[in-house]
Amino acid sequence: MKKILGFILLLVLFAACDKILEVEPQSQITDQVFFHNEGDFEPNVTGIYSVMRSIANNVTYGTERGEELISATNSRFGVAWSQTLSPGNGAVNYSEWYRGIGHCNLLLDKIQAFEFAATPDLKKKIVGETHALRAYFYYHLLRVFGSVPIVLEAITDENVIQHKRNTDQEVITQVLSDLDAAIAQFTAISNFSKTTYASKYRFSYGSVMAMKADALLWKARVLGGGEGDLQAAVTAINEVESTGVALNADFSKVTGNRASANTEVLLAAYYSKDETPGGNYGKNALPFKDVLEGATNKEQIPYVKNSTNGQGAYQISPLSKSLFKYTADKRIPYTWIADMYPAGPKISWITKYPGTVYADDRYSDNDIIVYRLADLYLLKAEAYAALADFANAKKYLDFVRQRAGIELYNGEMSAAAMQKEILDERGRELFFENKRWFDLVRFHKGGTIDVYKYVPNLKNKTTPLFWPVNTTVLANNPNMTQTDGY
Repeated sequence: MKKILGFILLLVLFAACDKILEVEPQSQITDQVFFHNEGDFEPNVTGIYSVMRSIANNVTYGTERGEELISATNSRFGVAWSQTLSPGNGAVNYSEWYRGIGHCNLLLDKIQAFEFAATPDLKKKIVGETHALRAYFYYHLLRVFGSVPIVLEAITDENVIQHKRNTDQEVITQVLSDLDAAIAQFTAISNFSKTTYASKYRFSYGSVMAMKADALLWKARVLGGGEGDLQAAVTAINEVESTGVALNADFSKVTGNRASANTEVLLAAYYSKDETPGGNYGKNALPFKDVLEGATNKEQIPYVKNSTNGQGAYQISPLSKSLFKYTADKRIPYTWIADMYPAGPKISWITKYPGTVYADDRYSDNDIIVYRLADLYLLKAEAYAALADFANAKKYLDFVRQRAGIELYNGEMSAAAMQKEILDERGRELFFENKRWFDLVRFHKGGTIDVYKYVPNLKNKTTPLFWPVNTTVLANNPNMTQTDGY
């Protein structure tokens, strides 16, 4: 009986519900058990989304290395925030990413033997989503580690090929190849419509185009790509705009509305009050009510009654607060709030993911956004600025500023000035959405900032931008090498 190395995820499915709630791990599940018939593939691809959701909910890589956060009342920061990474301190085992990749590889291999004669569009949808998921895992790995091994073969027994690191160029090429494969599958579906989002908790044409634009900007600005990549990113975002998404007029709805009823969201991870363990990463920012005793604005702060539902670990940093230069900025109440005491404020609590108040307590159950339109508008402004098309850069920058109720851009029409303003705007608009560190790396490599002078905890340090791999990875794979700089 063939064994899948590691473990495979079995999903507890609910009828007519594509929201991923609970996953039961199994140490050894065979491909024979999983792929008896065509009906086995849809539950499998649904289960792979649980791996994606886990990665999207981890702020260690996309947030904590940036400048957005400082400790509140219950510090939980580690080596990412302190920028003290080393092979013996904070090095990462990337098995979770490769678990997801392994499931994708196995599904893509096994589905070839099934015709789906009665439901050919279902096969295209499953294959398209699986290519998009594999692209997501590799793109995240690329931004965390800089370069990683590319594994495309299905693992069906203990004979695992020990891959060496591929170059960053090879990895981004694989990411874009998978995204193009996903697009080809989606567009081949009968009666294909760009505006169809069957579920905003799963990949669709629009969200795949969003990730393609994101990846192309990384290629252009971090990996030494050229104008062709920037133009291709613009083209991909044009496609996103054609899918029927629109900015919420009210910024509170950005995280306040479920993705399924959110005009702005392209892709999100669903969270439920009743999950065990419950809560998304927003719970790290929710204060326990007792720490707010004496605050005159206590009821305006999203607190929890039970300390298991809120950690009170994060608050917005002074540097991130300083980006909000306009007091009339409509995003401020839905980004942070300072507690007020007779002697003055103590902590500026984060309100971006406030959760939902139920009869017994507040629970951190907002959908975690992966891509939304304002993010894509700012990526498009960034691409245009890099192309020296400043009029269009200003146009897309101002779409976001107008919704925020702040004055339109009136600064210098130059690459340096506009790129810095776009970075600052991303810091305001996308605060605490798990994108900031990747933004900082992109703008550092693009020459807009020196991240070693901008991020407070990186000053006077030489910590590499990418993470080290831990000794388990190196011991298990003699062909693997340590990340450059460690």
